Amino acid sequence: MAAENGPARIGKTVIICGELKGSEDLIVDGHVEGTITLPESRLTIGANANIAADLTAKDVLILGQLKGNVHATGRVELRAGCNVEGDIRALRLAVEDNAVFRGKVDLTQASGKGHETPHAAQTGLAF
Repeated sequence: MAAENGPARIGKTVIICGELKGSEDLIVDGHVEGTITLPESRLTIGANANIAADLTAKDVLILGQLKGNVHATGRVELRAGCNVEGDIRALRLAVEDNAVFRGKVDLTQASGKGHETPHAAQTGLAF
């Protein structure tokens, strides 16, 4: 029964070109080009992953390689050893030592309002 409640997984030998959509948590260890959209779920980019895609999810955890923009309605975590090239928009951002990030950050408090001002800095960071 625990397997039914666990996240879906894309293995390290799987290659996907196109659009990935879903409503359950997903772990990606393979290669994806295109877009990944999981608006109500957690997306984990595994340590073996090589992603060239724009990501949209509730929460995003990045351990591997990503070239693309990230939009999260919750939290984005960049773990040690990851390499991210692209812009991040989220409510919260956590960056571990030895994570590599090149892009802009937009940390907004409420993504539903039209005329709001971001509450955090937009900047290019390299860790």
